[in-house]
Amino acid sequence: MRNNKMKFLHLAVLFFLFASTAFATELDSLNRDSKYVESIKGRSQKIVDKLKLKDKSAALDVRNIIANRYFLLNDIYAKRDAAVKKVKDSGVAGSQKNDALSAIDHEKDATLYRSHFAFSSDLSMFLNEIQIEAVKDGMTFGVVKVTYDATLDMIPSLKKDEKKQILAWLTEAREFAMDAENSNKKHEAFGKYKGRINNYLSKRGYDLVKERAGWAERLKARGIKQ
Repeated sequence: MRNNKMKFLHLAVLFFLFASTAFATELDSLNRDSKYVESIKGRSQKIVDKLKLKDKSAALDVRNIIANRYFLLNDIYAKRDAAVKKVKDSGVAGSQKNDALSAIDHEKDATLYRSHFAFSSDLSMFLNEIQIEAVKDGMTFGVVKVTYDATLDMIPSLKKDEKKQILAWLTEAREFAMDAENSNKKHEAFGKYKGRINNYLSKRGYDLVKERAGWAERLKARGIKQ
């Protein structure tokens, strides 16, 4: 009896593993504008290409997961916009209007939050942690590395704990930027954290005006224009 149970469990595990890998991630393109779909596929493919995945099947799955995330974000914000328009067209005003718009915004944020972590979870089926980080950077224009490197170059005297804190905040900002509705909003998300970083450095005794001026001179000496 024990051997039969072990065989059953073994077969169940094999079936689960086969089922998990046998079905490709489908592109959520039904009823979407074909030009929009192709644009999103192209944007997603550029991110995947940088990963240099050898498994073509896995690469396609990752491409579709990224594209589907873009589609979902578009759906979330389209629903938000439609709800806002409905409230504004209804003629309500004052606190009633503000409460309605606030409720719409809260619902949008809740939907984004519920779906945010599922994205990384889906990617983890095909990518390791470093590759997932690369996908996130690809979706946010590489702002984390650009800003972090620039800050370290501007203030060479930064201490280890300060560098760690700066990177942590930029990485946190990236999570919000990933869910932003457009490029301006993505940069806005980073901008809030850049302000926090500047305040932090000022409180730590750094003269940012002086540091920027010195950095500008060093860049000029290197032949680099800001």
